[in-house]
Amino acid sequence: MVVGGGAAGLNGALILARSRRSVVVIDGGSPRNAPAQAVHGLLALDGTPPLEILRRGREQVRQYGGHVVFGEVDSARPVAPSEDGDPRFALTLTDGRSIVARSILVASGLTDVLPEVPGLADHWGHSVIHCPYCHGYEVRDQPVGVLANGDASISQAFLFRQLTDDLTYFTQGVALDEDNRARFDARGIRVIEIPVAEVVTDQDGDLAGVRLVNGATVGRRVLVVAPTLQARTRGLEGLGLAMQELPGSTGSGYVSGPQGATGVPGVWVAGNATNLRAQVGASAAAGALAGADINGTLATAETEAALRAVRNARSHG
Repeated sequence: MVVGGGAAGLNGALILARSRRSVVVIDGGSPRNAPAQAVHGLLALDGTPPLEILRRGREQVRQYGGHVVFGEVDSARPVAPSEDGDPRFALTLTDGRSIVARSILVASGLTDVLPEVPGLADHWGHSVIHCPYCHGYEVRDQPVGVLANGDASISQAFLFRQLTDDLTYFTQGVALDEDNRARFDARGIRVIEIPVAEVVTDQDGDLAGVRLVNGATVGRRVLVVAPTLQARTRGLEGLGLAMQELPGSTGSGYVSGPQGATGVPGVWVAGNATNLRAQVGASAAAGALAGADINGTLATAETEAALRAVRNARSHG
């Protein structure tokens, strides 16, 4: 059972379906990157709309016998193990459907929580962005503003300075030490300490800049923010998975090992639910690693069960 129909979940399901496992993907239909026009930095698929990548992924999972079910998880919990002692899990959807599985891959993704600046969310994924590798090239040479939201915003400023000479950093009340002020000055990054009151749009509805609390307007075509990243956990609380906080209270996600294994036997995690900063390619790769580890774990359990059965038969023969 795979919870999440994004890159991590579908790639994990693909690996498992190709290994002739019975696989069901629960797809909530609200991928994190839906507002974006295209996925970038993904070899051979650069520039492809994110929803098109997911459409192809669902087709490929189904091609190998996997199932994709659209719905939202209401609850997930461990149930009585099998006769061989293998873990079992029951998952119920909000529409009442239920599924029992031997293992779960949690690939539920995350939610971007934006700063509460009026008008900011209206442009999210287009002219309000966060990742220089996902969208930076597309906004090159434009007037860019970075809205500070913690220490991560300082790194964003230096990375986006690589893409434009016209960069303004709005501190939004976040203290900027003298060392970083000197670095900003050396790179020609303008600093404005008057707080931003709202985002300004032009007559076509495009982002035109920001209005400060003193009434002044600063023209910008692009705004960069560092959203708070929150793993999607709704309905999964019953699994008892451990969580971890990113430094500086910038987000929280599930704890997992290198191949996605968690502290709960039979449960794996992959993608943005555990690696909050992973792009599509990294999430897909993590899903593949988790899928392979799940298949290997199941194969080992099946081999041990077969061996016990043979030995029991001989002892009673």
